[in-house]
Amino acid sequence: MTQQRVSQTAAKPAVRKPLGQRLVDANLLRESELDLALREQKRGGGFLGEVLVTLGFVSEEEIAACLADENDVDMVAIRDVEVAPEVLNLVSYDAARLHKAIPLREENGLLTVVFADSLDVVAQDALERESGCTIKIVAAPEAQVMEAIERNYSRSSSINETIEQVLSGDSIDATQAEEGSPMVRLVDQIIAIGIKCRATDIHLQPEERNMRVRLRVDGILREEVVVPKAIQSAVLARLKLMANLDITEKRIPQDGRIRFNFGGGYVDLRVSTLPTNHGESIVMRILDGAAVQLSLSNLGLSDRDLNRVEKIISHPYGMLLVTGPTGSGKTTTLYTALGSIDRESTSVFTLEDPIEYTLPMIRQTQVNADVGMDFATGLRALLRQDPDVILVGEVRDRETAELATRAALTGHLVFSTLHTNSAVGVIPRLIDMGIDRYLLPSALVGIIGQRLLRKLCTHCREKVPGVDALLASIELTDRTQEVDFHWRAVGCDQCGDTGFSGRIAVYEVLLVDSDFHDAILEGGAESRLLELAIRGGMTTMLQDGIDKAYAGLTNMAEVVRVLR
Repeated sequence: MTQQRVSQTAAKPAVRKPLGQRLVDANLLRESELDLALREQKRGGGFLGEVLVTLGFVSEEEIAACLADENDVDMVAIRDVEVAPEVLNLVSYDAARLHKAIPLREENGLLTVVFADSLDVVAQDALERESGCTIKIVAAPEAQVMEAIERNYSRSSSINETIEQVLSGDSIDATQAEEGSPMVRLVDQIIAIGIKCRATDIHLQPEERNMRVRLRVDGILREEVVVPKAIQSAVLARLKLMANLDITEKRIPQDGRIRFNFGGGYVDLRVSTLPTNHGESIVMRILDGAAVQLSLSNLGLSDRDLNRVEKIISHPYGMLLVTGPTGSGKTTTLYTALGSIDRESTSVFTLEDPIEYTLPMIRQTQVNADVGMDFATGLRALLRQDPDVILVGEVRDRETAELATRAALTGHLVFSTLHTNSAVGVIPRLIDMGIDRYLLPSALVGIIGQRLLRKLCTHCREKVPGVDALLASIELTDRTQEVDFHWRAVGCDQCGDTGFSGRIAVYEVLLVDSDFHDAILEGGAESRLLELAIRGGMTTMLQDGIDKAYAGLTNMAEVVRVLR
C-alpha cells in the first residue's frame, strides 16, 4: 500500500457505522425514512444507498459527499470535465468501468483518480498496479463517474468511421443486425453523442440525397453528421425497433420510447416518427432524469424569487401555474416543486402526457386520449383517490381548467402549466377559457413565468468596458447608470466556439394576494395587473435576465433574443 493512501486512511476507526446511521448523524436522513428504507431493502434486496436514492430520501451526491467526508477525501465536479488522452491511457476502459473510477490528471507520478466509492481499497490497489502511479483519491457521485467514463473514453471512436464500416458490410438490414455490429454501433453512437453534448432533442432529417443528424443544444439546432442515403432506411428501422414501433408502417406517425444504457445507468428517450416526402423523420426527446434536481435552490431562482416560490408551495391548498412556451423548462420547475413536498405524510398524484420522469413515492398517471383518458377524465377520477397534492401536466381546455380550479378551492394543492406570454397573462387567459372571475382570487395562489437563456461559457466569456448598446432597445434606462461593463460571448474549444454552454432560466414569480381581488372581479386590463404585480414585489423576466447578464451568467444579446 502506498504512502499516499496510508495518509488518507490510517487515522480512520476500525469499526464504521452503517451508511444509514451515518446519513442520519449528518442530518441528511430521518430515522423514520431509514426504517422505511431498511424494510424496503429487506423486501427487494439491493444496496441500501440505491434504495435510499430510489425512494427519494437522499441524492447520490449526498451519499458520495458523506462517504468522502468520512474518508477525508475531496469531492470534485466532473460532469463536464475532459480528460487528456495520455491520462486516460494509464487506466483501461474496462478497468475504469469495473472499478467505477476515472483518472483525472497525472503530475510527476501522482495520478488523481475519481472514485464513486472512495472506500473501495481493492479498486484503488488494482488501478495503482495498472497505472504504475501513486494514487490520489477524490470522489464524485457514481452516475457522474460512469457518465464521465463513457464520454471521455469514447471520444476516439469516430461516428464517420462507423458509417464507413456499415457501408462496406455485406448487409445493412437493421432487422438482422446483431448486437455489436456496425449498424447497431452507429445508432448507439448517434444517441450517445446527443447525450454527451447535453442535447434536448436529436433530429434525424431525411433529404433527397442524404439524411442529416442534428442536435438541439442549449435551444439551438446544429448539424452533427450526415448519413448517406444508402443506409437511411436501416438507421430509421433500427431506431423504430428500439422504440418498439411497427417498422413496416411508414404511412402514419408513431410514438414510442427507448430506454438507453449509458454511463452505467439508463436514459429515456421519447421517440416520434413522421412521414415526409424523403422518408420518415424521427425526433428523439432526451429525458434526462438528472436534470430534475428536486431542490428549488438548483433552479437558478434569485433569493427574492426563491422565497416567493417557497411561500406559494407552503400553502395547504390553492393552484400554482407555470407558464412559458414549449421547451422553457416548465416541467423541470413543476417536478422540482413536487420534490420539495413532504411525500411521506401527503398523498401526491400526477396526470401527465407523457410521463417524462419517474419520481419516488408519487403515483403518476399517463393520459391516453385514444381510450378516452384525457386530462379532464383523469382529473375527475384522480380526485376520488384522496389526493393532497395534484400535478396536472397542462390546462388545455375549459373542463380541465374548471376541475383544477375547483380542486384548488376544495382543499387540494394543484400544480399545472398554461401557455401564455407572461405570468399576469394567466389571469385573463383563464377568464377567456370560461372560469368565473369570482373563483380566481381564492383559487390562484401563485404564477411562475419563465424562459431559458443560454449560459455564457465560463472558459472564454469576456468582460467588456462600457454599457451594452442593446440596453437602448429596452425600456429600462435607469439600469444604464448602475454598471459600466457588459459580457461578450467569445467561443473556445470547451463550448464548440459558440460562447455558450448550458442554459439558465429567468423567472417572474407572481403572488396572487388580496390586492388582486378587485382588479380581477372588475376585469382589469393586463397592464393594470402587471402594475399591481410589480408593486407587490414581482421582478419581471426581463429584469431578471438583465440582472443575470450583469452577473456574467448570460449576456444582453441573449436576453434580447429570447425576451424581446
